[in-house]
Amino acid sequence: MSYTVKLVVGLIGTALLCVFVGGLSQSISSGFAGFMGGLPFMLIAIFICAMAVYDFWDECVRKK
Repeated sequence: MSYTVKLVVGLIGTALLCVFVGGLSQSISSGFAGFMGGLPFMLIAIFICAMAVYDFWDECVRKK
């Protein structure tokens, strides 16, 4: 794949993943579980999004 295609597809995929996981985390925290009940999932979601962004940078942006 060309560099531009990898960059665009990787950015779209990473953004969709982070939006989905962030929305799920917000939904859990504002629902029945409350903020303190949803806090562990929120921390895990932030960590997962950070790993996804790093993987996007490592695979698509950084020149090897």
